[in-house]
Amino acid sequence: MTTPMPTVAPVDLRVHPVDEVLGRVERAFDTRLFPETLVRKRRTVGARTDRDTWVRIERRPLDKAKGQGWNGTESAAVLDGVAKPVWYQGVSWSDVDGGAVWRADETELLPGNPVGPGSVLSLPDAWWEALNASLDALAKHHTTRVATPDTVAITQTGLTKAIKETFRDVPDTTIGEWSPAHADLNWANVTAPRFCLFDWEDWGMAPRGLDAAWLWGNSLVFPELAERVLRERKPDLDSRDGKLMSLFFCTNILGPHADPGDPRRELARIETDRIVAELQTD
Repeated sequence: MTTPMPTVAPVDLRVHPVDEVLGRVERAFDTRLFPETLVRKRRTVGARTDRDTWVRIERRPLDKAKGQGWNGTESAAVLDGVAKPVWYQGVSWSDVDGGAVWRADETELLPGNPVGPGSVLSLPDAWWEALNASLDALAKHHTTRVATPDTVAITQTGLTKAIKETFRDVPDTTIGEWSPAHADLNWANVTAPRFCLFDWEDWGMAPRGLDAAWLWGNSLVFPELAERVLRERKPDLDSRDGKLMSLFFCTNILGPHADPGDPRRELARIETDRIVAELQTD
């Protein structure tokens, strides 16, 4: 008989006490974390160490930590040709009473700051060249991991359900090509002025164009930026799989559970109408 996992309330690390966790990581890595550098997100916290490295700590519910789901930064260390922080060491432990697992990874410091609204429209050509080189190199690798955008493993069945639920006129959602993807490519996970891609916990095999579609979708609030992503990642986004991934992303904007106040809705509707029409004639 399988022992049921404990039922626990959702935990938001932006407000949840983490002092005990930080102390445990300091002892495990024999370092000190600078509290003034602490960055708290919903399911991760991070801080700079006294040896000029960065420690990222992630909490995952037990049902989201099966198999691959919580060692992405470590396993991504083998990806040649991809601009990412060097990984040094990691530690993980189980919190059965809390219904979760914890994972801490120590990496080199980022070479710049995450791209913000003030700099996203002025990225130089060299930045885009580095992005393209990294995504192209990533796609040439292979892994047994499966991408988990939003911590959910991507499958043909799942994406078909999501796309058909929102875009009923798409004739066929069968994916033809799968390749490694970062699976959380948004502007908060890349740096500038020097390009670097970080937060690798969700990477794995995915339909071609997933990363390009995610970056494009996260750019729709700035039409000229979305157009730049379309130009830079044209081979991916013009492919049939890439068009399906663009629709898949837009289910978050236009689907039945989307926020009606999302500022991307108008452009997303225009773009998805175009994509659906193209898929109908392919």
